[in-house]
Amino acid sequence: MSSGTASSLSFETRLDAARQPAGGSDGPPIVELRDVHKSFGTQPVLGGINLRIARGRTTVIIGRSGTGKSVLLQHIVGLIRPDRGEVFIEGRRISHLPERELVEIRREISFVFQLNALFDSMTVAQNVAFPMVESGRARHMSAARLRELVRTRLELVGMAGFEHKRPAELSGGEKKRVALARAIAVEPPPKVILYDEPTAGLDPQRSDVINRLVRRLQDEFHVTSVVVTHDMRSAAAVGDRILMLWNGRFIADGSLLELASVKDEHVRRFLEGRAEPSDIIEKPI
Repeated sequence: MSSGTASSLSFETRLDAARQPAGGSDGPPIVELRDVHKSFGTQPVLGGINLRIARGRTTVIIGRSGTGKSVLLQHIVGLIRPDRGEVFIEGRRISHLPERELVEIRREISFVFQLNALFDSMTVAQNVAFPMVESGRARHMSAARLRELVRTRLELVGMAGFEHKRPAELSGGEKKRVALARAIAVEPPPKVILYDEPTAGLDPQRSDVINRLVRRLQDEFHVTSVVVTHDMRSAAAVGDRILMLWNGRFIADGSLLELASVKDEHVRRFLEGRAEPSDIIEKPI
């Protein structure tokens, strides 16, 4: 059996675990990008992105490293502005809002960073409470209520009892779970959670824990999730809808089962974990 066939079969065995789309939302999208272009210097990154994200669903964006997945996420939260095109949150155009108006919109969006972005000088409890404290919302609740909010969120992600530890004392998977707890430790809960490579650097078992938590947060808080990843196991576990980004544009869109039938060679190679011919350097014998 050729290595290409073995790789294909390895991918096919994961299809049984793929979650089918739960049915599209009949309402307007909670997030929408219209013809978004972005370049850095002379390097184009996004070349006319159009994307409508349904409320209450998990949308996964896959693609090779360096294809602009994280840049796309940062457009949604207004950390990067498009060179051309528009970004809407709940029908409101945010791509040209002044920073002071973006602050209010960001309070409804949580961002789980690839490297967790925990503060080493703070305890786990302080890190989880940070969004409430930094935004000033903690001033409107008692210290006991804030502690209870932190406790319940840590309990939800399996980190009860870790309140007084510091990030340096945690494993990679534990840091990810603290970052997830922080993402939902706000009142009211966020409407949207953006995940940037949530399983990066984790072994398969720890990745499975994070994938299950992403689903649990969606189910319990009815949040809309947008996940960027190059981990196909994670995409299969959490995605209602999966899009593939290639050279600044989407070249595939659907469930994992639907993507498996796409004939585009770039999509097939990515799903099967096969290198692009241009990436292979042959050494003379």
